[in-house]
Amino acid sequence: MIRFLARLETRSRPVLMLAGFALLVAIGLVDYATGYEMLFSVFYLLAVGMAAWFVGRGYGLVMSVLSVVVWIGGDLAAGARYSSSLIPIWNALILMVFYFIVVWLLTSLRSLQHELETRVHQRTQALRREMVERERLEEEILKVSEREQRRIGHDLHDSLCQHLTATALAGQVLSERLAARSLTEAADADKVVELVEEGINLARSLARGLYPVEMEAEGLMAAFRELADNLTKRTKVTCVFDCRTPVLVHDGATATHLYRIVQEAVSNAMRHGKARRIGISLSEEAGHVTLTIEDDGGGLPDDWQTREGLGIRIMAHRAAMIGGSLSVEPAPTGGTIVTCSVPAATTSPGPNKAVHHD
Repeated sequence: MIRFLARLETRSRPVLMLAGFALLVAIGLVDYATGYEMLFSVFYLLAVGMAAWFVGRGYGLVMSVLSVVVWIGGDLAAGARYSSSLIPIWNALILMVFYFIVVWLLTSLRSLQHELETRVHQRTQALRREMVERERLEEEILKVSEREQRRIGHDLHDSLCQHLTATALAGQVLSERLAARSLTEAADADKVVELVEEGINLARSLARGLYPVEMEAEGLMAAFRELADNLTKRTKVTCVFDCRTPVLVHDGATATHLYRIVQEAVSNAMRHGKARRIGISLSEEAGHVTLTIEDDGGGLPDDWQTREGLGIRIMAHRAAMIGGSLSVEPAPTGGTIVTCSVPAATTSPGPNKAVHHD
């Protein structure tokens, strides 16, 4: 019934008017065939209701008058006799008032439905615009954040590291002069040089963390190797990067998002999962670049699907921004597997993207 009414909604007004009139004629013929002794006036509401709902109040009133005329005329033609001529007139007026009330109710309800549908459509459009604007703002915030991190990383590497290097060289010269004079302060100068060199290494590590991926196509693989090596050297966690065939990511934004996803997954595995071994793999197959991070930690909590943490939401948002998808699942060994799949087309330089080479 609902599907039938939905199909009627798509018909033109002339077709609906003709259909309503045909329904009225059909009901009148059946009314005439059943005789005047059987009350059949209620069935005329089908034609009246159809006219009022699908065409409008004016046509509904016209159909009400025609329904009364057909009903009275059919009964008279079937042999109905009244003791007074006022009786059919009275019956016709009562029935017409009843039909008019039905028409008014149906058209008012129809108007309210149209108003509600209009409001729902407007609210839906406004919500869609807000969602699009929110996604645009989130993307812009991430872009600004990444851009500022790259700028700070460049400043650390190009300015602070060079300044500290010059300081270390000056300290080395001072240490040599003090040693040439056999002064005991030469050891203190060597200690200062050692501290400055540690500061250089620290500044370079900070710069690498802020701007981890170089713009070359192979920069992402190199960044993952360096991340795994540094993690293995500095912690008690064994981190291994596996990339059996070269996966070239030309788009800098895509490479940065993939790297940040790995950083977040590795951080979660170490902090929450207490993992001892973390594997990072990168592969390309069937038009998709797949990034997988698997650990042997404590795994996911029982309610992780209903209580996703901020880290998982951030990773999922980063994957969505580059047109990919993210899945977090328990590993067969008891740990966690984080998988990010990105269409290979998004890792290639677009028509407005340039690939920079140093």
